[in-house]
Amino acid sequence: MSIKTEDVETEKSKGHSEHTQAAMIAEGLRGKFGRPVKITLFGAGSSFTPRLLNDVLQIPGADRGEIALVDIDAERLGMMHKLIERIAAKHGKDQGWKVISSTDRREVMAGSDYLTCCVEVSGMDCVAWDNDIPLKYGVDQCIGDTIGPGGLFKALRTVPVFLDILRDAEELCPNAIMLNYTNPMNIMCLAAGRQSSIPVVGLCHSVQGTSQLLADYAGVPYDQMKWACAGINHMAWFTRLEHEGKSLYPKLIDLVKDYVGETYEKDPVRFDMMLHFGAFITESSGHLSEYLPYYRKRKDLIERHCRDEYRGGSRFYASNWPTWRADADEERRAMVAGEKEITWERSWEYASWIIEGREKDVPVRIHGNVMNHDGTGQGKLISNLPTDGCVEVACMIDMNGINPTRYGALPAQMAALCDSNMRMFDLAATACIERSKEAAIHSLLLDPLTSAVCSTEEIKAMATEMFEAEKDFLGEYK
Repeated sequence: MSIKTEDVETEKSKGHSEHTQAAMIAEGLRGKFGRPVKITLFGAGSSFTPRLLNDVLQIPGADRGEIALVDIDAERLGMMHKLIERIAAKHGKDQGWKVISSTDRREVMAGSDYLTCCVEVSGMDCVAWDNDIPLKYGVDQCIGDTIGPGGLFKALRTVPVFLDILRDAEELCPNAIMLNYTNPMNIMCLAAGRQSSIPVVGLCHSVQGTSQLLADYAGVPYDQMKWACAGINHMAWFTRLEHEGKSLYPKLIDLVKDYVGETYEKDPVRFDMMLHFGAFITESSGHLSEYLPYYRKRKDLIERHCRDEYRGGSRFYASNWPTWRADADEERRAMVAGEKEITWERSWEYASWIIEGREKDVPVRIHGNVMNHDGTGQGKLISNLPTDGCVEVACMIDMNGINPTRYGALPAQMAALCDSNMRMFDLAATACIERSKEAAIHSLLLDPLTSAVCSTEEIKAMATEMFEAEKDFLGEYK
C-alpha cells in the first residue's frame, strides 16, 4: 500500500487577510522556548508542508529544534528537504534547527514532541474513481474527500495508515501530540480517538477563513466582531455573530433574502442554509452541499444553488487535483533553485500557534476537532451530539496541551444536521478499524446526499464497484 501526499491547496482561503488573526493571537506571546523541540511531518511532499514549517520557523524565541520529514516519494522528499533548509536559512534559523528526512518513518520519528499528518494514501486514479463511479449512480460531488462515497473511500485507504503511524508513536514518542491536517478530518480523528493513546487534534482552516469572510460580508472590522462557533468539521455553526453588542444576522439576512446580488452569489448554499436554519456554516458552499440532502440530488437543484469551483462545481476537486499537485512541485523547484523568492509571512494555520502556546505556556485559543467527551466517556463538549463522536469546538492551548472547552447545546435543528453526518462517520470509522466492507456499506447507506439520490441496492452496487476499482490501494477488507 502506498502513501502519497495531501496536495489540496487552500485556494478558498486566498484573498482573506492571513495576518489579522495571526497578529491578534500573537499578542502576549513573548519569550523563548525552554527546550529544543522535535517536529515530525508525515506526507512531507504536501503543499501544506512549506507553509506550516515556515510558520514554525517564524515563532519568536524558537531558536533550536529538529524537523523530521517523512514521505515515501523519495524525489519529492528530497526537494522538500532542500526547501525547508532554505526557509530556515531565510529566517536565520539554520544554525539552530536541524532538518532530517527519510522514507521510513521509524528511522526519524523517535523523541518527537509534535507530529503533523498531511498524508495522501492513493494515486491520482483514486481521486477520479472516488468521483466518477458515484456519478454513474447520480451522486454528483464537488470535493468528495470528507463525506459521501469519495470521503468514505478516502477514509478506507487512509485511516488504517494513520492508525499505524499512531501505533509507532505510542512506542517511539509517547508524549507527542498529533496535529492532523489530512481529510476526511472527522473520520480520521474519530478512529484515532477510539484506538490510540496519542492526543490527536484535527486542524482545519474553515473556522478562521469563514470568520474573516463574515466580517467582510457584514462590512465590519474583524477585530471588533464577537463570535462563537461549534459543531463538526465543515459543519460548525456561527451561533453568535455580533458587532458592538448587536447581532449581525439581520444585516446579512437583508443582504441575501431575495437570493440575488453579489454577496449572495459568493456563497449561495451557505446563505440558503443561514436563511432556513438560522446561522452561517464554516465550509464553502460547494463542499457544504455534499453534507446535506438538499442541493445536489437533482440537476435542477444543482443549477439553482451551485456555481463553479468552490461554490459547487461538479468534479471540481477531481478535475483540478493533478494540476494543483504539479503546480506545487514546480513552485518548490523554483524556490530551491532561487528562481522564486520565499516571501511568506506567518499564517493563521493553527499548528505553529499550538506549538508556541504550549512551549511558552501562554494560553492560545484555536478551534479543533476532538472527541466529544472529557476523557472519561461521560461529560460532553456539545451536549446534544453523540458522546463517542468527534466535534469541532474552541480549545485552549497551554503547557498542558489541547484543552477543549464545553460549548453546551446547539440549537436543535443545527444539532440534528450534525448528528446525521456523525452517524455516517461512526460507521465509517468502524469500517476502517475493523476492515469491514459491511460497515462501509452501512455507512454509505446513511450518507445524507447518497441516500437522497440512490436506493439501497444502488448504494451497495456502487460501494462494491468502488471496492473493486480501488482494491490495490485498500488492503484487506472483509
